[in-house]
Amino acid sequence: MHVLIAPDCFTGTLTATQAAEAIAAGWRRKAPDDLLTLVPLSDGGPGFIDVLTSARAGDSSIVTVTGPRGGSVPTALHITTDEGGRRTAWVESAQAIGLHLLDATERDPGVTTTWGLGELLAAALEQEVDRIVVGLGGSGTNDAGAGMLGALGAGPREVLGGGGAGLIATREGDLAGLAGVRERFAGVELVAATDVASPLLGLQGASAVFSEQKGATPDQSQVLEAALGHFAEQVRRALPAGTDLLTGRERRLDREPGAGAAGGVGYALMLLGARRTSGVGTVIEAVGLDALVAAADVVITGEGCLDWQSLQGKVVAGVAEVAAAHATPAVALAGQVLIGRREAMALGLSGTYAVADKHAGVEQAMADPVGTLADRAARVAATWSPRR
Repeated sequence: MHVLIAPDCFTGTLTATQAAEAIAAGWRRKAPDDLLTLVPLSDGGPGFIDVLTSARAGDSSIVTVTGPRGGSVPTALHITTDEGGRRTAWVESAQAIGLHLLDATERDPGVTTTWGLGELLAAALEQEVDRIVVGLGGSGTNDAGAGMLGALGAGPREVLGGGGAGLIATREGDLAGLAGVRERFAGVELVAATDVASPLLGLQGASAVFSEQKGATPDQSQVLEAALGHFAEQVRRALPAGTDLLTGRERRLDREPGAGAAGGVGYALMLLGARRTSGVGTVIEAVGLDALVAAADVVITGEGCLDWQSLQGKVVAGVAEVAAAHATPAVALAGQVLIGRREAMALGLSGTYAVADKHAGVEQAMADPVGTLADRAARVAATWSPRR
């Protein structure tokens, strides 16, 4: 039996590669004769570059940039060249502004900044590439990409680089360089590979949905919403978005799907002319998942928590869709499963299995993520792999 193991990272505990290896180790205990193919995946968040560098040959370099709370962090810049000679730079926003870069006491989206991501994009531009693909997800920031724009030359660091809350003080003159930044990217195809379709503002926006998991209190979330709304208004004055050809109305990039990705970095990239695409779709295409699924008898995917967010633009949903197209059973392993059987079946999953069946088991799973995931995979293998 041929088993394709294609998980996302288990956020906070295991990388996608570690998760795939743990699942494989457990599976081999019960089905040692099965052929296992390991293909770690990403939805644009943490692990995006690791997956891409494994899937696409190219030149990688390390770029040191400013972290979300200052200091220096290493990031990877991967350059590939396709058969037509087009040069593409692949970057992962989480390496510069990721939540995993912050200790629990440092998590405060009111002050964390995307400045380092701007430095990384500037380094990509210096490579004279034709395209830049930015993986978005797993950020520890909520500043609408203002810091990123500032690092690229849009305006002063003391205004744009101080985090989301400080954007309430932005004035139109603070964005005097924004048009020039957009011009810098005029000859480059810019792609925002996102894991969410949230707009920048509103009840489904960056601040309302994601800021609390980055350390904000409910009151701070409201402060951030007001600050980002004010910033977007100043941007509209400094750089009018033009008119929608279909409706004849002003284009509102802050309302576009994906504008709220990575705390609003999606919005900032759209200001520079980026088009949004699915992060997991980009990875699935890069690794050739369609052909791999076609050759498998069963697909095992997974992530840390299988919940409502998994239904929209995440790895599990992407893998399930590809598996369904080939009528190949897809099974999900997760630290916790918080969706019901009906939702799982609608997603295209033939089964879901939690490492921690009960709340009390979560602490144990966090303490030994490799061991507990491998144990769960062994039990799943006993069900899904035919006995000889």
